[in-house]
Amino acid sequence: MLDLKWIREHPQELDAGLARRGFVLKPEDVPERYRGLETPSAVILALDEERRANATALQEMQARRNAASKEIGKAKGKGGDPAKAEALMAEVAALKDKITAGETRERELDEQLKSLLAGIQNMLLPDVPDGKDEHDNVEIRRIGKPRDFEAEGFEPKQHFEIGEALGMMDFEAAAKISGARFTVLKGALARLERALGQFMLDVQTGEHGYTEVSPPLLVKDASVYGTAQLPKFADDLFQTSDSSLDRLLEQEVWEPLPNKRWTGSFREEMAHVPATAIKEVVTKYYEQQLLGNRYWLVPTAEVPLTNLVRESILAEGDLPYRFTALTPCFRAEAGAAGKDTRGMIRQHQFYKVELVSITTPEQSADEHERMTGCAEEILKRLELPYRTMVLCSGDTGFASRKTYDIEVWLPGQNGYREISSCSNCGDFQARRMQARYRPKEGKELRFVHTLNGSGLAVGRALIAVIENYQQKDGSIRVPEVLRPYMGGVEVIGA
Repeated sequence: MLDLKWIREHPQELDAGLARRGFVLKPEDVPERYRGLETPSAVILALDEERRANATALQEMQARRNAASKEIGKAKGKGGDPAKAEALMAEVAALKDKITAGETRERELDEQLKSLLAGIQNMLLPDVPDGKDEHDNVEIRRIGKPRDFEAEGFEPKQHFEIGEALGMMDFEAAAKISGARFTVLKGALARLERALGQFMLDVQTGEHGYTEVSPPLLVKDASVYGTAQLPKFADDLFQTSDSSLDRLLEQEVWEPLPNKRWTGSFREEMAHVPATAIKEVVTKYYEQQLLGNRYWLVPTAEVPLTNLVRESILAEGDLPYRFTALTPCFRAEAGAAGKDTRGMIRQHQFYKVELVSITTPEQSADEHERMTGCAEEILKRLELPYRTMVLCSGDTGFASRKTYDIEVWLPGQNGYREISSCSNCGDFQARRMQARYRPKEGKELRFVHTLNGSGLAVGRALIAVIENYQQKDGSIRVPEVLRPYMGGVEVIGA
């Protein structure tokens, strides 16, 4: 989330920054009374001005009510004026109603402004190249040379062809169990996936100084909001449901359930509701009382790792914090219809080693380069060709101010595919999470900077190893650095 004070002082800079991204406010995201305004800053500042004017009026009414209340005592006292006391009491009563209305309006305006700001993207760093989409990303280095399969006398196959032929990759079984975009790995390929994750963790913790964390895989709204997946990208996430509520909603007539959730006041309220309105009332009750208790499956360990510092005040001397975790990740892939439908490229569930850094503004640029290097080192050890791209303005993620994508060479596709994305989010997430630190000099608290990256995506690393190390006979040579994790196995064959 951006600093509202900064927006007030730099409205043109905000609009120019959002224009670089191709950002346009949707009408449904703007209060109806402001839909005629042309720029994001104009909408934000108009709403902010209305909110501040309401707050000023509210303060004035509260001050007048307090003053009038004191005057009432004097008017009622000995030698006072009963008529004046009565008029003052009427004024206080009227002010009470106006203050109540003003407080309600204050909450509405606060929520409208918070919602509006939550949908505004982060500002890009000046050195991010301008561009519309992925075709405008800029390659900054290329490491390794793709293998010459033609010289070896055969055409490289895609990972799913190799895995299915070995009998170790089963998409049909996965579809029966869970549906599309899932995979069952068996035997040596299942072990190879595990070996990759363990190898990555060992390098990131043993050599690069990251602290291993085993985080929760279910997170609450506040955590996903803090890292900016909510509210913008809810459709990309998997959300859990309350099965007892689902059963209640399916009933034609409400029957009290033996559940501590239902309070006496709720039971009394429900007793006067017609059966036809039960579902509507229960749904409303759920939205109001239980919304904060829903859980989301983590789309990446970035969410729990970054939220380790939520609502915290850190000491500058302890920074940077560097965390890593190997976890399953769950993504709905809502916008991926028709893309990579075969194989393991785009899955609902996959493993990933995540890297997260918490640092100071002065350190974040160097930390970003360091993190990207830590991710690249895995590919170097695996001897996989790759290239590193800096994303253009139109392709940089919502919360990021600069992103490097690392793309590994896949001979089966005859192209490079993303295997890691390393982003510097500045203080964008920290403001949402209220994550701050106390400088060594000075008492004023400052927001930390947060960074995240893949070190690496295990599933895609598995794909890259299968395709780059495939042999003419259909077997797979195991990279030398992984053999200790594979019990010394050098070749995976049928």
